[in-house]
Amino acid sequence: MAHGYQPKTLPREVQAPAFVEVWRTRALMVGGVFLALAVILGFVSGDHWEHFLRAWLHGFMMCFNLCFGGMLLLMLQYVTGGKWGLIVRRPLEAMSRTIPLVFLLFLPVGIFGASMGRLYIWAKYADWATALKNGQISEEVAHAIHYKHAILNPVSFWVVSLIVFAILALYVTLLNTWSMKRDADPEPDISYWRIKFENLSGFGILLYSILLFVVAIYWVMSLDPTWYSTVYGFQYLVAEAYGVLALSILTLIGLSKAEPIRSLFRLTEQHDLGKLCFAFTMLNMYLAFAAFLIIWSGNSPEEIPWYLDRIRGNWGVVATLDVIFHWLIPFSLLLSASLKRIKSRLAVVCCIMIFARAWDLWWLIEPNFPDARRNLHFSVGMLEYATLPVALVSFWLAYYFTQLKKRPVIATNDPHLDEILESQHVHA
Repeated sequence: MAHGYQPKTLPREVQAPAFVEVWRTRALMVGGVFLALAVILGFVSGDHWEHFLRAWLHGFMMCFNLCFGGMLLLMLQYVTGGKWGLIVRRPLEAMSRTIPLVFLLFLPVGIFGASMGRLYIWAKYADWATALKNGQISEEVAHAIHYKHAILNPVSFWVVSLIVFAILALYVTLLNTWSMKRDADPEPDISYWRIKFENLSGFGILLYSILLFVVAIYWVMSLDPTWYSTVYGFQYLVAEAYGVLALSILTLIGLSKAEPIRSLFRLTEQHDLGKLCFAFTMLNMYLAFAAFLIIWSGNSPEEIPWYLDRIRGNWGVVATLDVIFHWLIPFSLLLSASLKRIKSRLAVVCCIMIFARAWDLWWLIEPNFPDARRNLHFSVGMLEYATLPVALVSFWLAYYFTQLKKRPVIATNDPHLDEILESQHVHA
């Protein structure tokens, strides 16, 4: 340690800076403008609001991923430890507390998509035999609806979805309540709180992984009831952390313009978070390629149509851009050690990652529908994907910023606080 070293002190003001309210106002304005555009497109598209509902599902899944991806990354940090978690903990907690809004966004998916059969073919043609006889569905779809009817029906859809939201709400409540109790503890027992959070989070990660598998199957995979995959849930799990980590870094970069994050967000932690982005980029790449490779090598007639629907009919352009946006660009840029230490450049990479996640969801959702399957074409309704998800995510961001302002942006009773207050040149 250098002679005369003096550690930093925690800034007196630990609340979110005032400009977070400006972020919130801008998010609400963007959300309002894009929602109005989406409604106008819904009226003029002439497709009976079909693309509006599809785009709503897309926006809902983006918000769900950000909310519960925040909870997932929060639990992962409690289990793994490390100083990097101290500065991202409050943003991750704020993301998880957006669950009321995410649940409200789910309701149109359940009501119009499942109960009224506007999104899910298994809900629209529950009487598969009649639909097959009338030529409304193919034999493959009829076979799938028949044998999967025990789980693919509106009642099961609602029951499972409500149970999942209830369990996740319990975890969000416990994680946030215990965090504030630890901060309020005048003489916190470090070992007690560490074990308590580890026990909750260790099992929570496993439970959440299972629950995410279930809802990914119900909400997205079942759009094509003939499709099945053993890694589908894993892809969503990693993609959530991929997007949430990018948003967390963007939040910290923005907050670092003022105290207390200005003193706490050192180059060491910034570089570590950049490396973590690189790790999730590679893991995301590996899972997606592994799923494709297994199906390609197996060459099974039951599995390959799902990929053909997303490659043929000009969808191959979208798939190629997905590879470029989702993996090639972030992977190539994050190879640079210096880039991860420059806030402006790292912020650009994080924005690309979030956009890539939205692009990938569009590629996963839209080709499930007969009019788009192997037939990428321009229509007024297709513009809904460029407006409605932006509106929903903007409203979610406004609520996220509201939650961010409600609590101190730093956990004052964290055992890593003294270490992170070391001078810039001191390494952990």
